Amino acid sequence: MTASLEVIAFANQKGGVAKTTTTLNLAAAFAEEGYRVLCCDMDPQGNLTMSQGIDPDNLKESMYDVLVHKMPIRQVIHKREVDVACASIDLAGAEIAMSTMIGRERSLERALREVAEDYDYCFIDTPPSLGLLTINALTAASRVIVPVQCEYLSMRGLIQLQNTLAMIRENLNPNVEIQGILPTMVDTRTLHAKEAIELLEENFGDRVFASRIRKTVRFAEAPVKGMSVLKYDPDGIAAHSYRQLAKEVLANAHR
Repeated sequence: MTASLEVIAFANQKGGVAKTTTTLNLAAAFAEEGYRVLCCDMDPQGNLTMSQGIDPDNLKESMYDVLVHKMPIRQVIHKREVDVACASIDLAGAEIAMSTMIGRERSLERALREVAEDYDYCFIDTPPSLGLLTINALTAASRVIVPVQCEYLSMRGLIQLQNTLAMIRENLNPNVEIQGILPTMVDTRTLHAKEAIELLEENFGDRVFASRIRKTVRFAEAPVKGMSVLKYDPDGIAAHSYRQLAKEVLANAHR
């Protein structure tokens, strides 16, 4: 990608690990700091799109058209609390539609070039799989943030993700790196969560973010209102966690 646009993918092929929550709320925290952020929804479920009060079922154009028909990405960007390149259920058919395209892994990277001057950061929410949509995201990105629910099964998926990243580095994008692993949905009262974090730190050392995203009902409530948790409950623990994470991500980037 060009020097002016930093692309960060949020990936974990296991679902339900707060990927969308993290993509949106970290973007909102970056926007509070004055950065121009584009969120790109690459998940056919369209949860990020819905989290900003946009109904994916009513969209005439979406990321499907960008990837498959090479529509300019500007045409699917909706300006809300943050700018969102929207997804719709059509995206579920993108992998098949793209299967015969030459350079299909680079469709997103090409699309983002035209908005490289408009934004400082692009945050990509990926589907819970390691298929072509996620590969497009990892090929376009320079960094990957991996939200991980603090339980043993969720952490096993990290190995598969690392294998996929190694393959992408070899064949498509030599520069992509895991910037950090983010413990999410942490229930600080349980021994299991504590042990899971210890296991993460044992295996990944300082690549585990110091920030912890705790379990709170606010994460379920905010998307219903079509807003980030930073807007919905600006003084709450959840908003505070994502502001802390933003500081950490920015500090890491400048190391």
